[in-house]
Amino acid sequence: MLARGAQRDGSAQGVDPLVVTLFTSEAARLVQLARFFVDDRTAAEDLVQEAFIRLARSTHRIHDEARAAAYLRSIVINLARDHNRRGLVSLRHRPPAAPDEPSAEDEATGRESRREVVAALRALPKRQRDCVALRYYLELSVPEIAETLGLSVNSVKTHLQRGLRAMEVALRDQHHRAPRPSPDTSAPMPETEEGR
Repeated sequence: MLARGAQRDGSAQGVDPLVVTLFTSEAARLVQLARFFVDDRTAAEDLVQEAFIRLARSTHRIHDEARAAAYLRSIVINLARDHNRRGLVSLRHRPPAAPDEPSAEDEATGRESRREVVAALRALPKRQRDCVALRYYLELSVPEIAETLGLSVNSVKTHLQRGLRAMEVALRDQHHRAPRPSPDTSAPMPETEEGR
């Protein structure tokens, strides 16, 4: 994923240096964040690209560069919500992408327990899901989450507490409902006196 106008040497023509800096430092993490909200990696990349385009269009309104990363994260989260709400494949209305070939990273994190955690995360109400993803994936502090989402610190704490409790219950219930392995019936039975 390369920002429009980006040169191979890392400079960019006509692009605000703040956008280039944020792209370099945040793009990969934002794609992973978007993957918590959408299944398709191509769609996640499109969401992040669109977030950077929107950021580039509005850098003139950013008065505090320290808050730009929080603004960018909020754009990605809002775009992911819109994507899921509308059922879009991508922001550019492309046909569905072929299923991603799992990368080494995807295979390493593709265990059943991770899928269960992501499913439990996706099942949370949106504010709880946003807070939990930002806190435990991007490792943002509570004040940073509050700034990103435009909430009070106490509201973030409440959403985190409720979200974690709901995920714990969902994962516990899922674990108790998991099918237990059945005995192996294909193994030969030991012979008895009658079977000889």
